[in-house]
Amino acid sequence: MLKLLHVLVVEDSENDATLVLDELRKGGYEPMSERVQTPDELSQALNRHTWDIILSDYVMPQFSGPEALRLVRDKNPDIPFIVISGVYGEESAVRMMKAGASDYLVKTNLSRLVPAVEREIEAAASRRARTQAEAMSRYLAAIVESSDDAIFGMRADGTVVSWNRAAERVYGFRAGEIIGRNVSILYPDDRLDELIDTMEHIKRGDHVGRAETARVRKGGRLIPVSVTVSPIKSAEGKITGGSVIARDITARKRDELERIKLIHELTEALSRVKTLAGLLPICACCKRIRDDQGYWQQVEAYISEHSEAVFTHGICPDCFKVSRAEIDKGENEAKAG
Repeated sequence: MLKLLHVLVVEDSENDATLVLDELRKGGYEPMSERVQTPDELSQALNRHTWDIILSDYVMPQFSGPEALRLVRDKNPDIPFIVISGVYGEESAVRMMKAGASDYLVKTNLSRLVPAVEREIEAAASRRARTQAEAMSRYLAAIVESSDDAIFGMRADGTVVSWNRAAERVYGFRAGEIIGRNVSILYPDDRLDELIDTMEHIKRGDHVGRAETARVRKGGRLIPVSVTVSPIKSAEGKITGGSVIARDITARKRDELERIKLIHELTEALSRVKTLAGLLPICACCKRIRDDQGYWQQVEAYISEHSEAVFTHGICPDCFKVSRAEIDKGENEAKAG
């Protein structure tokens, strides 16, 4: 099965271009090609399409290989560019290679064309993959560095090898102070068994799910943290260490304690509240209330005992009128007598 190959041919001779494309077909390729012979045509072709490889003559009436190479490298530094010249010139070949050409061939001997094309396409693919990997690595590093969570890496023996800015804030150690030291300095003495258990999980390739625990900050102060630990594997799948993501939960723990304290205080206050409810037996004449033991009490005494109410004594307007009338009556009778 022929392999599709997008080829841009910089060549003034249509016959020479045909010979080059036929050689590619013999090598198992199906070239999808375009031929250009001026700077403008080359620029337009580069803007119009993505090419797998460029094959260029060295000398042309309106153009040249060195000019074509400069134009291509300005637009795409990574695309393979092979010079195919009518006459071999060692100095010309050296100049082109130094300028960035991928290879230099002679038209009278195209036997090296297919191997050179395959080699350069493979090399370009490797460069692109490496560039993408480096870009992804920088992107991930930026994510780690900008995270609000403490993130650090350690070897299988617990040696710290990376330390982001949030880790400096959470633990108090600068990167230069802790990289190269063992992660055990972050563990309280009574929690070293957690470290042993964590390292065993890492060696088995297990993830340690988010757990709330305590760690030692620089200076010796304990801080509550929520921690997740994951194994780190090499490209070959070998476990080389672990990555740790930790979040300082001091504020959350403080809020939880305050909420528990508030609930306790409210519960205690409610337990002291006295309420009156149900059917109360009251005398229609003296207005005394019968309690649960069958004794009759003054209304204010009963209510005070069963609630938080406090009584003050006074005379309402109606009672004042009645009392005033009785007083006036008594005074009048005393005068008449």
